[in-house]
Formats: sequence, C-alpha cells, structure tokens
Amino acid sequence: MQTQSQPDLQAVKTFLLKLQDDICQTLELADGKGSFQQDEWQREEGGGGRTRVLTKGNVIEQGGVNFSHVSGAQLPASATAARPELAGRSFEAMGVSLVIHPNNPYIPTSHANVRFFLATKPDAAPVWWFGGGFDLTPFYPFQEDVEHWHRVARDLCQPFGDDVYPRYKKWCDEYFYLKHRDETRGVGGLFFDDLNEWGFEKSFEFMRAVGNGYLDAYVPIIERRKGLSFGERERQFQLYRRGRYVEFNLVYDRGTLFGLQTGGRTESILMSMPPLARWEYDYQPAPNSPEANLYQHFLQPRDWLGVDG
Repeated sequence: MQTQSQPDLQAVKTFLLKLQDDICQTLELADGKGSFQQDEWQREEGGGGRTRVLTKGNVIEQGGVNFSHVSGAQLPASATAARPELAGRSFEAMGVSLVIHPNNPYIPTSHANVRFFLATKPDAAPVWWFGGGFDLTPFYPFQEDVEHWHRVARDLCQPFGDDVYPRYKKWCDEYFYLKHRDETRGVGGLFFDDLNEWGFEKSFEFMRAVGNGYLDAYVPIIERRKGLSFGERERQFQLYRRGRYVEFNLVYDRGTLFGLQTGGRTESILMSMPPLARWEYDYQPAPNSPEANLYQHFLQPRDWLGVDG
C-alpha cells in the first residue's frame, strides 16, 4: 500500500459534513413530509458523530444518514484482516454512511458510504486510504432504474480511467454477496477500498464524486416510482426480502463489524436495519411471477451497461 502525498483531514471532514447536510435536505424534499432528526453523540475512546434518522415519511419508512469521526489506540480486527501489517496502529476514521428503506416496494432500498482512514504509529510513515461506494436493493426491479443507477456510477468513474467502473462494479458485486443464499444483495453499484495509489488529491476527488453521485443515482428512481400503488402481496414480499438485508449487515458488513469492534454507538451502527422485516421457511416465488423476476434476472452479477467487455 502506497502513501503518496499528505492527507488533509480537515478538508475531508468539511466535505463529509456538507455531504450529510446535502443528502438529508434533498431526501426530505423527495419525501415531502418527513424530516431527519439529529442525535449528536460522543465516544469515550475518542471522537463522535451526528446521527440523523427520518421515520414514517411519505416515501421513506425509515432512513438514516450518519456522520462519524472516531479515533482509537488500535485498529480493530475488521480493519486489519486484509492488512495485518497495520495491526497495532492507532487510527482516525471518518465517514458518511446511509441506508434508506422506502415504504413503497417499487422503490428500492439504497445504501451509500464514503470514508477515510488514517493509521499511525511512532517512527513510521502514516498510512491512509479512502473507501466507499453505493448499491441498490430492489424488490420489484425496473430495468431502466437499474441501468440509470449504473449509468450514473459509470459516468462519475469515467474521468478517473476506463477501467475504474468495471473494477469497482465487480468489487461491489463480489462484496454484497450472500454466500449462504448464493445471491447478490441487490443489483450492485460501486465498491472501493484501500484507495491511495492516486495520491491524496485525486483519491479525495474520487471519493467526493462517489458521495455526490448517490443523489444523482437515487432521487430520479424515487420520483419515477413513488406514485405507484401496491397491495399486501407486494408489502409482504418487500418485508421478506428486507430479511436478506438484515442477514448481510449482521453477518458480512465491514462497517457494522468495525463499529461494534471499536465500541461505537450501537444505535447509530444499527440504524441501517429496516424498521420491519420477516422470514419465511423455504419461500419459493411462483413461476413467471413478478417476484420470480427478481430472482431470475436481477440477483446475479450482470453487465448492465455492456461495458465490461
């Protein structure tokens, strides 16, 4: 892992705080009723954050947009599993993480995260990196929505190189995969981590592009689908599929593990959970049904835009 150029932590923090503001304000406008309630918290070991949660809106059943900036004497196991050489270093970590669970089953659940890590120890050069991405989890997917989501992802990656979108799209497909179900959590998007080989300025520029790109990707889907009517069948399927979201977050999600392993604020860490979910033994969708369409066409990695060669 390279560590070119010195990081500007204040610039990153300033961007992240504004990003949280911008996302909350825009989603409130799209919802038309609900507002995010803020809860500021401090962490005994160092740092704190702003948790913002919207519940019982017109569009958003529950959604959270978190900012955190924490520090500690030793990186947790979740942060050093792939980088054992960093074990024992002190750290600072800051980021914005969000999950939106809509009321309407025709609007997908969405997740986004952008983050920055700095790991230090005496008599050694600091090591820093950016990570993040966004992904989409539909219940009754529309091809045009999925293509739009990936088109925004591709276009924001394009200035950084032709290989960036295919690489980070593939990483997203592989990361948000439920091995015990043999299916993707949704239709993917972007996922990147350990980014510092471009140097600080360019890496930070890419993180900003991903963070700002989330609204461009998600809000048009909300606007297209929020007026669609649905019934109990669609609602029950939505709740069943939300169970997959819970399974992934509690079994695989690095951010959840990092937060819990560093003694983070549990309410903020678990705000990603849906307000309601259900499980059903050996559920099988009816053949040729809208529910079967999700399984047959959307829950395995696909080249949505024809750009992966």
